[in-house]
Amino acid sequence: MGKSFIFSSESVTEGHPDKTCDTISDAVLDACLAQDSGSRVACETMVKDNAVILGGEITTGAEFDYREVVKKALIEINYDSAYAEGTDYSYTCKFDAQNFFFMNLLGQQSPDIAQGVDAAAAADKETAEQGAGDQGIMFGYACDDTPELMPAAIAYSHQLGEGITNLRKERKHTWLRPDSKTQVSVEYVDGKPNRITAVVVSTMHAAEITTAEIRDILKKDLIEKVLPGNLLTDDTAYHINPTGLFIIGGPEGDCGLTGRKIIVDTYGGMGRHGGGAFSGKDPSKVDRSAAYMCRWVAKNIVAAGLATKCELQTAYAIGFPEPVSLTVDTFGTNTVDEAKIEKAVAEVFSFKPADIVSQLNLLRPIYGKSTNYGHFGREIDELTWEKTDKVDALKSAV
Repeated sequence: MGKSFIFSSESVTEGHPDKTCDTISDAVLDACLAQDSGSRVACETMVKDNAVILGGEITTGAEFDYREVVKKALIEINYDSAYAEGTDYSYTCKFDAQNFFFMNLLGQQSPDIAQGVDAAAAADKETAEQGAGDQGIMFGYACDDTPELMPAAIAYSHQLGEGITNLRKERKHTWLRPDSKTQVSVEYVDGKPNRITAVVVSTMHAAEITTAEIRDILKKDLIEKVLPGNLLTDDTAYHINPTGLFIIGGPEGDCGLTGRKIIVDTYGGMGRHGGGAFSGKDPSKVDRSAAYMCRWVAKNIVAAGLATKCELQTAYAIGFPEPVSLTVDTFGTNTVDEAKIEKAVAEVFSFKPADIVSQLNLLRPIYGKSTNYGHFGREIDELTWEKTDKVDALKSAV
């Protein structure tokens, strides 16, 4: 066998305290865009015990009840005492959609920032075009590990997370509670996934079920049904609720904040990250939209067969439309000269913030579909950055 290494990535479900905050922030964003596509939104959420606090800046013509948006999000996650009614299991979590403390500290976007983003001239502004909503660096990544062109470890971790959520929401196992984490370790040989060496699943649960029952059920109904059987071996290690009890979870067990799961949201650590979070931000914020753009381009490069692995980096100055840099790295896996790929990217795609929004049709209430189980690698029609619709254009340009 050739050179080998093991790489691990984790995922968390929508009931994890930080992901609950991401879910709420994107629900607020979607509520704004549903009524006013020109909304400027930077919504941050904090949850702890039985409290939800919103902060940040929003400028919008939309009018709605923010508390009701939060309540609906919590019900959909199943932080809801009504969920356990009619089952043999109790709901003991303090965090409950039917009765929670709510504080709204949202303000209006700074006019100094707004004039930089607006497609209009302003005093001392360098251009009248729409500019980036902030400075920063953004990355996009794709590889041929999986059909969705994502790194294997994060793809499988997300599949486990979504799988355990489906077991709960389809009420196959009503002892499950919303807060869960997954992790998968993959051995690579000669750069390709060879086997899964370890699987970790930790899930919040009702008090009435034993740890032994949980381990047996989740190995049979989750892990063995979700993960590729050819990658699981007799040597694969399984760690299911390794601490034992996990009755106290969610915001009762740990404080949650928007934007703390940025590696979960992207490539599980396999691709680099610029540091900016996604959830709660409208697409004028290049932290989100340019990262989506870079993923779209990288995925199309790999799908076109121009490389088996590709990473893009771009960078912006606040208020300025053109990126200050754009770099394509194929890690030596390119099938044509890398300079030709960069030239083709410049010909086929525009990285101006306004053009990103237009090319990917981002001024829609679609962001709740992106929040959980990865912003990348999911075949959902609304997630336009996952489409491989520029393959022919890239091939022609090369």
